[in-house]
Amino acid sequence: MTLWWAIAAVCAGCYALKLAGLAAPRKVLDHPAVRRFAELVPVALLAALIAVQTFTEKGGLSFDPARTAGLAAAVVALLLRAPFLVVLAAAAVVTALARIFLG
Repeated sequence: MTLWWAIAAVCAGCYALKLAGLAAPRKVLDHPAVRRFAELVPVALLAALIAVQTFTEKGGLSFDPARTAGLAAAVVALLLRAPFLVVLAAAAVVTALARIFLG
């Protein structure tokens, strides 16, 4: 039963946060610091997610050459301004090939 209370509390908190964003005055949303924060937070969260997925395994740090090669391929594809699906395909293909050749 405690789990359901936690789920209900998280749902209420998410709803309150969304409502606060919708109810915020335009003057607050147009402030340069708020704008900059809103632009940078998704980038920081995505970078953290990528780092965690690439360099951890079973709760600890690990170095997987195949994952790292796939990440490098994705970075190169992004630098070449490839479309998103090409970036994903490049990362997947390089990771698969690295797993085949590196074991």
